Amino acid sequence: MNVASADPREPTAASLLADARRELADQSMRGQGGRAAVERYAGRIDALVQRLCAEAPPPAHPVAVVAMGGYGRRHLCLHSDVDILLVVGGPIEAGDERFLTGVLHPMWDLGLAVGHQVREIDDFASLQPDNPEFLLALSDARPVAGDRALFERVTGLVRRWDTHAHLVGALQQLAAQRHASFNDTLYQLEPDVKDAPGGLRDLTALRTFGRITDPGLIGLTPADRGRLDEAEDFLLRVRSVLHLEARRNHNVLSHDLQEKAAEALGYPGSQPRQRVERLMGDYFRHARAVTRALERARKTVPTPVGPNLVRSRDGIGFLDLQEAAIRPETWLDLFQTAVTLGEPVTDDAMGWISQHVSDCAADDFFPSASRRAALVAFLRPRPGLYARLSEMHDCGLLGRMFPEFQAIASRVVRDFYHKYTVDEHTLLTIRHLERLASPPTRSQARFASLLVDLPSPELLVLALLYHDVGKWRDDEHTTESVRMAQHMLARLDLPRESRDKIEFLIGNHLRMSIVAFRRDTEDPDIVKQLAALAGTEERLKMLCLLTLADVAAVSPGTMTPWREELLWQLYVDTYNVLTLGYGDDLIEQNVPGLAGVLANRPADVSDEEISRFLAGLPKRYLQLFSEGAIYDHVRLSRDIHPEEVHVSLDRRDSVWELTVVTLDKAFLFSNLCGLLSSYGMDILRGHALTNPNGLVLDVFRFTD
Repeated sequence: MNVASADPREPTAASLLADARRELADQSMRGQGGRAAVERYAGRIDALVQRLCAEAPPPAHPVAVVAMGGYGRRHLCLHSDVDILLVVGGPIEAGDERFLTGVLHPMWDLGLAVGHQVREIDDFASLQPDNPEFLLALSDARPVAGDRALFERVTGLVRRWDTHAHLVGALQQLAAQRHASFNDTLYQLEPDVKDAPGGLRDLTALRTFGRITDPGLIGLTPADRGRLDEAEDFLLRVRSVLHLEARRNHNVLSHDLQEKAAEALGYPGSQPRQRVERLMGDYFRHARAVTRALERARKTVPTPVGPNLVRSRDGIGFLDLQEAAIRPETWLDLFQTAVTLGEPVTDDAMGWISQHVSDCAADDFFPSASRRAALVAFLRPRPGLYARLSEMHDCGLLGRMFPEFQAIASRVVRDFYHKYTVDEHTLLTIRHLERLASPPTRSQARFASLLVDLPSPELLVLALLYHDVGKWRDDEHTTESVRMAQHMLARLDLPRESRDKIEFLIGNHLRMSIVAFRRDTEDPDIVKQLAALAGTEERLKMLCLLTLADVAAVSPGTMTPWREELLWQLYVDTYNVLTLGYGDDLIEQNVPGLAGVLANRPADVSDEEISRFLAGLPKRYLQLFSEGAIYDHVRLSRDIHPEEVHVSLDRRDSVWELTVVTLDKAFLFSNLCGLLSSYGMDILRGHALTNPNGLVLDVFRFTD
């Protein structure tokens, strides 16, 4: 390709480059090749590249020409590499090859040291963690020519928090390796002004830390920034002289070049030795300022751990407070991330929330279904939950998210048993529950097994959070707690089945302790009453765990080993009654729950179908499954014939539900269990139900 302009009156590309180099060389010779000069030279190279792109044959796909590395930062000395990335918006074709040749070949012909990479846009579908140098160069990227949308797609990969986290780690590792190659000292008598400790690469690392986290978070004062700007300009002026004198990309300030640099930068002195000593004194002063700033940054720089979230030595905090202020729905992410990483929330973040939380209403924190689901999922009992909930309570966030809970903040109810305020007692119940994840005693390990069995333990935590909110007044509190919880359940828009469980637990949170510690648990009628009240194994397990946590949180010595044993024995007896009675208690016309199923049926399911399907199934079926699930089972059972198997497979979050309807087949349930297990599935729950007509309904919930 001919790089000369078609218009003879316009300067050629070669003359444009020669003029730019001559200007920078003159400035470098006078010791003025600092930041302003190299940035101006980079702008002249931009114009050259833009001209070559305009003159090249048109590509078959959109192409973005991107400056990277030092060129991206506009730090181009006379013989610096011109690092460019050419991104093609599709599979490279012949037309694209002609365009690339039309841009790159003239640059090589002009004598530029071009460090180039050609990529298709699909190459950026994922991060390349094994190439940190490329990612760091890309973090300095800026568009020079071509398609801006392609540039945004590529750099969007770098602007993600997870990429920033990777870059922080890469910068730490690369800086340590580079410093080790110089024996970890900046006091080199012939220093490399680019790579040595205190050189330009350290400045780049420092500025990158600040750019991808927050300049304020790396401890730089305005005076620090002024010293670093001065150091950068000095190092660039020295490097410009080195390139000019060596006529190549040479960055070592050797003894012979120190005299030339001292003379070019105008250092006084009657003898070369005096000028060199003053030059090197300034060099070490600037290098020391850079080194100290980078060391401080490497110790304190926060690591991105989520969108607008960073981890520092003090814990998890916000990166951008302005973004946090306009997005209160993200505040829960702060505490969720802290639980996940086993870190506290920083005092600064807590203080900031405390100052701004009064501006928000409950709905501001979960304006969408996904945010409401995240709030419920956050309550899953695990180590750290109590500590984070306590932090949320301390800064006022918990009371804003759950206004009903705020009614018992610092509430004192004087009685002989309770040792804590109502709000702290409530939070301590959750701490006792989370400790079952690693039970301290063998006796508590059996209760921990119940917690593991629960498909939605977060509902139990939600019930604990509200079980005593009715104590804001002096009257009987259980009914009031249920009433107040109903407002919360409506805001969270939980499924009817989940609401029923929470209301059941709150409304009956005293029943099991009364039976276990005040009644004759050997009386079979009392145990049968409790079994009838619970109705299902899941509700019984949840009620047992709630009772354990509630009693243990009254005072340190309330839940004695003897009481634990009484509670466990009551659970076992009730469980036996509940499960042994499954086969005897069948659905009849007036069984509780049947009327609701019939009244709420959809138009495509008839009363007759429902009644025929339910006839002879155990009563617990109506408690195990929601109305919507029952209607799905009726549909699945339609037109079933011998040797047929009707199957449905649905996914809810991470849990799969397999429903199988067929006519009676020996060993069906055990065979399906074996099949799922053989494929590595973790079966969470299984139900096998039959009616006298031979209809079999097997339901499995499992994860992969």
